Amino acid sequence: MKTSNIPFYLSLVSVLVLGVVIGRWSAPSGSDDHDQEQETPTEAAEPEVWTCSMHPQVRSPEMGKCPICFMDLIPATTGDDSDLGPRVLQMSESAMALAEILTAPVERRSVAHEIEMVGKVALDETHLSYISSRVPGRLDRLFVDYTGVPVREGDHLVEIYSPTLYATQQELLQAIETSRRLEESSSELIKSSTNRTVRSAREKLRLYGWTDAMLEELLERGTPAEHTTIYAPRGGIVIHKQALEGMYVKEGTPIYTIADLSKVWVRLDAYESDLAWLRFGQHVDFTVNAYPGETFHGNVAFIDPVLDDRTRTIKLRLNVDNADLRLKPDMFVSATLQAKLTQGGQAVDTSLADKWICPMHPEVMADELTTCSECGMDLVPAPELGFVESGEEALSLTIPHTAPLLTGKRSVVYVRVPDAERPTFEGRVVTLGPRAGDRYVVLDGLQEDEEVVVRGNFKIDSELQIRAKPSMMNPEDGELDEEPKILPAPAEFRAAMGAVGDRYVELKDRLSHDQDAPEIAEAIREAIEEMDASGLGTASRAQWDARIPELTAAARVLAQATELETRRIALRPLTEELVRALESFGYHREGGPLRVFHCPMAFENKGANWLQTKTDTENPYYGSAMFPCGSETRVVRGAL
Repeated sequence: MKTSNIPFYLSLVSVLVLGVVIGRWSAPSGSDDHDQEQETPTEAAEPEVWTCSMHPQVRSPEMGKCPICFMDLIPATTGDDSDLGPRVLQMSESAMALAEILTAPVERRSVAHEIEMVGKVALDETHLSYISSRVPGRLDRLFVDYTGVPVREGDHLVEIYSPTLYATQQELLQAIETSRRLEESSSELIKSSTNRTVRSAREKLRLYGWTDAMLEELLERGTPAEHTTIYAPRGGIVIHKQALEGMYVKEGTPIYTIADLSKVWVRLDAYESDLAWLRFGQHVDFTVNAYPGETFHGNVAFIDPVLDDRTRTIKLRLNVDNADLRLKPDMFVSATLQAKLTQGGQAVDTSLADKWICPMHPEVMADELTTCSECGMDLVPAPELGFVESGEEALSLTIPHTAPLLTGKRSVVYVRVPDAERPTFEGRVVTLGPRAGDRYVVLDGLQEDEEVVVRGNFKIDSELQIRAKPSMMNPEDGELDEEPKILPAPAEFRAAMGAVGDRYVELKDRLSHDQDAPEIAEAIREAIEEMDASGLGTASRAQWDARIPELTAAARVLAQATELETRRIALRPLTEELVRALESFGYHREGGPLRVFHCPMAFENKGANWLQTKTDTENPYYGSAMFPCGSETRVVRGAL
C-alpha cells in the first residue's frame, strides 16, 4: 500500500463511524427497546458432560469416543444428588437407556440346581454269587472253563470227587437199609435211633449242597455216586474263575464268581460343596461314551457317610436296570442331577410326593402301601423320610446371578428406588445363600418384588466411585472385608505356586496379542497337577485338598481347548480358581506382584477377571479388538 493513500482510508473509516452514530441517535425509542431485548443474552444452558460407561473417569464436553476403549460416550448426570443418600445414584432416562441398564424383580421361587458328576458303572454287589466247594475234594471236570460265559440258574458248573460226600452217601443208604430191616422190630428206641440217623444223613447232604432231586436220584440208584455236580444258584455272567481242572480244594475254596448284570450300580463322585443338594431317592440322568445321544436313568440309593480326604469328594451310588446288558462294568459315566432346595436348606424331590419308599432300599418305590421286594420291610410315605416338603416351604427369595457384585465376603446389589421422578438406584450390601443355576438365594437385604439391576450394575458402581460414594470397591466404614490370613506353606510350595502364576501370565500375554499358546496351556496343567502338597500342615492340606480338584479341572479344560476363542473362554474359570489358591497359600516370584484386572463387558456383560503384572490394561478376552478395556481391581496378596 502506498503512503499517499493512508489519509484517504482514514477519512473513509471516520465517515462510516460517524454515520453509524448518527443513525443510532436518530432511531425511535421503541426500536431501542427492541434492540436491547435482542442483545440481552439468554440464560446459558448447563453444559452437558459425556462419559464412558466403562471408564467413568473420562469426562468430555461433547459426544465422541472413549480414548481408552473407544466405546461411544454417554451423557453423565451433572446434578447434585448428595442429598439422596450415600449409596444412591440418579440419572436421566436417556442416560439409563444409553448405559443399557436392565432390572428384574426379586422373586420367590423353587430353587433348583444342576450338579454334574462323573463316575463308573460297577457290579451290583447284591447280585453276585460266589461258587465255592462245600467239601474237600478234587475238581475232575469244569464245565465253565473261561470267564465271560453266561450261565442260567441250575446249569451244571463242576464235577467234584469228594471222599466226604461219598462216605455221607453210604451213611444215608446204610441208615435207610437198617431202618427198613427194623420196621418189624418191637423196640421203639432202636427205630427212633435209626430214623434219626437217616434224617441226619439227609440233612448233612443238603448242607453240602445237594438238592431234593439229587437225593431222590441217590435213593433210586441205591449206590453212592463217585462224583457230585455243583449247579449255578442263579443266572448271570462268570466274571472270575479261581480254580483249574484237577485241582484239590478245601472246604470253602472259591471256584467261580457269577454276576447278574441285569442290574448294575453306577458310582459317582460329588464335590464336598455339593452335599447340600444331595438326598436319597433323587433322580439322576447319565450318559456313556458307548451310546452317544442316549440318556440312562437311575436313583440315588446310597450316599457314602465318609468323605474321601484325598479328593474331597463323596461317593454316590445309583441302582440302574440293565436288562439289555448294554451297560458294562467300568464304563465311564457323565451324570446330571437336578436338585431342589428348600428355604431351610434341605434338598427335596417333589416328584416323590405321593410315593411309598423303603427306608433301607430307597430305589424300591410304590404308589401304595406294600412291602419291599428286597428286604420285606413295610414301605413308608416319602415325606416321612424327608425326601419332599410342602410347596410353600420350598420357595426361596432369589435374584438373577448377574445382579450381585461380589467382592470377598461382601455382595453389593443395586435396587431401583420405586416412585422416583427420575431413574434412581440404591446400593445395598446383601447376604447371599447358594447359587442355583442362574439365580442366587438371598438370605438378607432384599424384599420380594423389589427391582434389582441385572445389567449395567458395574456402570452404576463406577459412577459412584467417581463421586467418592460407597460402592463395591469403595465400601463404607465398617464394611471392609477382613483380610484373609495366608495359610502356612513351605517355601518350595509357594515357589511352585509362583511358577504357575508365571506360566499363566505368559499365556495371558499371548492371548492379549491375539496369539494362541497351546503349549503354555499344557504347561499350566502339568505345573498344577505336579504340585507337591506333602509339606503342608494338616489345616493347610485340608484347604488345598478342597481346592485342587476344581483348579485341576479348570486347567485341563484350558489345555484341551483347540482354538484361540475357546481358550479365552476357558481362561475365566481358571483365573477364579487360581486367584483363590494364590491368595490362600501365598506365592514366591521375582516378576513383581500379580494384579487382578476386570472387564465388565466380557462374556455379554457378565464380566471376567484376569491376572497380569503390568499396570496398563491388556485385555486377553478381546485382544486387539478392545486391548485397553478393563481396569485393575486389586493386587493379589501373598507375594511374600
